[in-house]
Amino acid sequence: MSDSSYQGHCFCGAVEFTVTGSPALMGYCHCESCRTWSAGPVNAFTLWQPDAVKVTKGADNIASFHKTENSYRRWCKSCGGHVFTEHPGMGLTDVFAAVIPQFPFQPMLHVHYQETRLPIKDGLPKMRDLPKEAGGSGEVMPE
Repeated sequence: MSDSSYQGHCFCGAVEFTVTGSPALMGYCHCESCRTWSAGPVNAFTLWQPDAVKVTKGADNIASFHKTENSYRRWCKSCGGHVFTEHPGMGLTDVFAAVIPQFPFQPMLHVHYQETRLPIKDGLPKMRDLPKEAGGSGEVMPE
């Protein structure tokens, strides 16, 4: 998968992008911010090095909001469709798995599981917050 590129887009297609290579991490986030932002009980993420994410159409149609300095959320101004979130502290960009239709999403873990509203028994590690490498406790919770 390291040489592969995948096309993604917002809900209406006004914003298009490619991701190239392999993500640093894939999984599910259960934090309140992601749940509220996505209007869902859990959010599937793919974290990429920023230079692996290229907007190919509609860059001027991307709006941004940051509730905290940890996450700069981006979406399409036309349809409101979410596209990605930049995480400056981690140096990574989260491209939501749902907006990369052909990408072979293979989750590795759950993060911020202490905040879950949808317990999931799938055998993947359930991190209380984040892995140590990402600034978290590294603590794994029981399924």
